[in-house]
Amino acid sequence: MAKHEFQTEVGQLLQLMTHSLYSNKEIFIRELVSNASDAIDKLEYLKLTDEKLKGIESTPQINIKIDEEDNSLTIVDNGIGMNEADLIASIGTIAKSGTKSFMENLTGDAKKDSNLIGQFGVGFYSVFMVADKVDVISKKAGEEQGFKWSSDGSGSFDLSPCVKEEHGTVIYIKLKEEEISEFVSKPRVETIVKKYSNHIAYPIFLIFDEEVTEELSEEDKKAGKEPKKSMENKREQANEATALWSQPKAKLKAEDYNEFYKTISHDSTDPMAYVHTRAEGVSEYTTLFYIPAIAPMDMYRVDYQPGVKLYVKKVFITDDEKELLPTYLRFVRGIIDSQDLPLNVSREILQENKIMANIKQSSVKKVLSEIKKLAKDEEKYKEFTAQYNRPLKEGVYQDHVNKDAILELVRYKSTNDTENMTSLAAYKDRADTEQKAIYYIIGDDEKVLRNSPLLESYKKNNIEVLILDDKEIDEVITPGIGSYKDWDLKDITSCEAPKTEQTEEEKKEVEEKFKSIVEKITGVLGAEVKEVKTTNRLSDSPSCVVKDANDPMAQMAQMMKAMGQEVPESAPILEINPDHEIVKALNGCSDDTMIENISWLLLDQAKMSEGMEIKDTVAFTKRLNTVMAKAF
Repeated sequence: MAKHEFQTEVGQLLQLMTHSLYSNKEIFIRELVSNASDAIDKLEYLKLTDEKLKGIESTPQINIKIDEEDNSLTIVDNGIGMNEADLIASIGTIAKSGTKSFMENLTGDAKKDSNLIGQFGVGFYSVFMVADKVDVISKKAGEEQGFKWSSDGSGSFDLSPCVKEEHGTVIYIKLKEEEISEFVSKPRVETIVKKYSNHIAYPIFLIFDEEVTEELSEEDKKAGKEPKKSMENKREQANEATALWSQPKAKLKAEDYNEFYKTISHDSTDPMAYVHTRAEGVSEYTTLFYIPAIAPMDMYRVDYQPGVKLYVKKVFITDDEKELLPTYLRFVRGIIDSQDLPLNVSREILQENKIMANIKQSSVKKVLSEIKKLAKDEEKYKEFTAQYNRPLKEGVYQDHVNKDAILELVRYKSTNDTENMTSLAAYKDRADTEQKAIYYIIGDDEKVLRNSPLLESYKKNNIEVLILDDKEIDEVITPGIGSYKDWDLKDITSCEAPKTEQTEEEKKEVEEKFKSIVEKITGVLGAEVKEVKTTNRLSDSPSCVVKDANDPMAQMAQMMKAMGQEVPESAPILEINPDHEIVKALNGCSDDTMIENISWLLLDQAKMSEGMEIKDTVAFTKRLNTVMAKAF
């Protein structure tokens, strides 16, 4: 027997489990049964596709033994099983989908934390909420040697070879004393199985001892004999064991759909929405998709776990294929069951197969249609956009076929409303009849954007501007939209100010009047600015910085950002407000030192107003102090 230490994160996790941080302890049965079902799924597939395993004969089933004398539960499956390496990888080290991330997401709220257990691939460890000791005895199909894994959850586990006749896994759970009364109970375990696992596709049998009273004859009854009592071993099926998605929709209730969702997603909350479709004709398939109420915790991880399982004629094929739905819909959970795909379908075939391409295209339209239905309920859609607005934006960039449909679903913050988000359609409906563009501003901080000097002329002219404060994605995706229903989308940091009443003659007159000071500021700032010019876009602020929309380097930078490359910072255009007292005073100033200080302050404060960093904060402070001292 060899003793192994758990990986550090797993050891920390077990400490939490052992000390019952979670309130919803019953979910350990859901997690172990779900794991057992997955193990059978994998074997059933391999029995059809792997030459070495085609000769295996077994009837898929899961048994749960309730032992009142031993105060234990034992969960047995005849699935694929595990060898020594599998046991170490699966329950000795950090889980694939992120035990470490699970730890980082703990909130201290027992109910919320219990909902995270399955999402992070740590479902097996939930058994230590109720167990003093756990033994896992497993034998991998097609191999001769069995192995026994044992732990009390205190930081280490024992692993040794053992004798096991059949392939599959046995999980023996020695219950904590305080958990015996709840879980060594046939009615309680049966209720849990029906609640969480009723639609597991394989039969789940409860094995238990039941007291049986002997039937007495009439003579014995008259003679006053006492009937003998004995314990008899019973076996009852606890679940329906039919694939829910294959049943008629008319037969299913919302509770059925919700409980099946919890089984496949390891989520303890009901989904936000679901859509169940059966297609017949040229291609036959069934899909059942769910939108979780809360976004999966690994949604923005590169190694996110896909949420859709693929079946062929109810035979499980894969749950690890990211090609089943586009990446912007990676939050969707559910199943696809095709009648036409080959059982030995490979990843390459999935990517090139016309049947799969049609299923994928249809599935995307079904999911987007369901999201559109959600959008009819304003309050419900607020919940949706709070979770999934960003991935939908990715879809605008990724999915050219459905771009227009996705654009209708994306929501934006706006100067029109500080509380609610808006659609592009609503923006267009509110706009002045003379307006022919949708304006936006992009940055990292909503507060900074809402107070940007660049908005002054738009506010003055009562023109709504979209506030895009997720710079990392908005800067890549929004310029690529181009237009919406013949209205161009324009970045206010690089387009002309709207609705000016200034004539060309008046504009030239202002430029001539301030030509000398513009040249002096340009000379002071040098390469730190691309250009200095007067502007009519400001009303309250003395200056602002903007981008050059016609700069080919700026367009190249946009392409580089779209490809995920680092982009060198380009010099901005500094615009000064000729109607502001500071600029007026500066225009008549003959003090070169003061001109230099004010020039730098105009640039630095304009950058700060846009949330940009200034290169030399010490110099900024000195200049500010010098100017304030002069003013006094």
